[in-house]
Amino acid sequence: MTITRRQLVGLGAGAFVAAGLGLRPAFASAEATEAAIKAFAGDTPIGEGRIELTTPEIAENGNTVPIAVSVDSPMSGADYVASVMILAEGNPNPEVVTFHFTAASGEAKAKTRIRLARTQNVVAIAKMSDGSIFMTKNQVKVTIGGCGG
Repeated sequence: MTITRRQLVGLGAGAFVAAGLGLRPAFASAEATEAAIKAFAGDTPIGEGRIELTTPEIAENGNTVPIAVSVDSPMSGADYVASVMILAEGNPNPEVVTFHFTAASGEAKAKTRIRLARTQNVVAIAKMSDGSIFMTKNQVKVTIGGCGG
């Protein structure tokens, strides 16, 4: 693909205007995170415990942050983890991923890599088959080239 001089000038002018206006990426508000939690949990009281969220304390690259989540449950026909939602409070869209499980899953464990826009809390919320909800959160400090972010 070749870029014409006209396109290059247009891109440069657009970048100049954006820099002049001080445009920055939008980040999720606390209200957006609370709304996502409310949509997932409803009016059910949220308890603590039963969830183990493994995140690095410091992520040198916010583009690929490894996380792992596991929920203590017998995973039997009557008592199992229905779903686990992961939220990143400071990302433009706080909802990162939702894992769904059944009693046939055997265990409620998942690993993935997520993108974090900046230093923020990563939240894990588990919904059990009986309707109970559990939550935990870890702060991940995202650095840029070894410097705090």
